[in-house]
Amino acid sequence: MYTIFAVISTIANIWSQDLTFRIYEGEFDLWLAILVGTAVGLVVKYFLDKRYIFKYQTTSIEHGSKTFYLYTVMGVFTTIIFWGFEYTFDAIYQTAEMRYLGGVIGLAVGYVIKYQLDKRFVFK
Repeated sequence: MYTIFAVISTIANIWSQDLTFRIYEGEFDLWLAILVGTAVGLVVKYFLDKRYIFKYQTTSIEHGSKTFYLYTVMGVFTTIIFWGFEYTFDAIYQTAEMRYLGGVIGLAVGYVIKYQLDKRFVFK
């Protein structure tokens, strides 16, 4: 299930990046698209992981906010991996297809690491 949810989140991420590029073409379009994709993927993956993978229930808005915060913090390192792959593929190949391939590879590596972090520190 975790792999399926990682694929769903990856699709949401890449789709929202593509949509961002279609809406905005400017000096920082790559970074804006990566940021939007990261935010969309984060929210999608959080709700799927919380409910179906870890079967975790928060007890209050404060507890839910703290849990999401921890989930986000654990994702910072893995996000750097994802962004590094995507940016590197973009710089080397300079095509959307290769940029997205780099993003997919980076997300896959990051999700493997993130599962371990979430299991140990977020949804305990």
